[in-house]
Amino acid sequence: MLIVTKTVFTMHCCEKPCNKAWLGLMLALWLSVSALVRADELPSPPPSLQLERSADAVLLSTQFDLKLPAVVEDALNKGIPIYFAMSAKLVRERWYWTNQTVSTTRRQIRLAYHPLTRRWRTSVLADEQPEGQGLSFEQNHDSLQAAMASIRRVSGWPVAEGIALMADQRYRVDFRFELDVTRLPRPLQIGTLGQSDWRVTVDIAQALPGGGSP
Repeated sequence: MLIVTKTVFTMHCCEKPCNKAWLGLMLALWLSVSALVRADELPSPPPSLQLERSADAVLLSTQFDLKLPAVVEDALNKGIPIYFAMSAKLVRERWYWTNQTVSTTRRQIRLAYHPLTRRWRTSVLADEQPEGQGLSFEQNHDSLQAAMASIRRVSGWPVAEGIALMADQRYRVDFRFELDVTRLPRPLQIGTLGQSDWRVTVDIAQALPGGGSP
């Protein structure tokens, strides 16, 4: 009887550490999964502008997220070119009066799919001038993802040239990227009226570094 009692007591003592170890392992696993879920749910930081200021120019660089709606991708796959409008406005901020628009620069990007070659082409049109706009450069891509990666990245874009910026003034750059539905074929333009799926817009406003008091 004594031997049996000792044996049962020993087994009972071994079960408690095992249960505690198992519960500890499950708790650690649950905490790890919860941390991963919370990290995935965190909102991505808003896009920002990298602005370089010189005596008579402002250069803009940025990279933003942009996913095309299904209706836009469907139109592209059918061979319909899509145009995007990209604009940057240099604004002088004034506390004593309404803000002053110093300069506005606009650029258009054409995205098209060529079924015969199964390649995508982006065409960046020169900044709009009073005498019109001309072709700046073209680039071919193997996939829509590659083409969109090129469109979403802006590097060293001169948004204000030949303008003397006052060192004691504050300036802001308003950047906008949007799908230009006015360049769609006329029947498709009518079909997009009131359709939110065709609204593709990215707006970023950022103060120009190096400014003084307004």
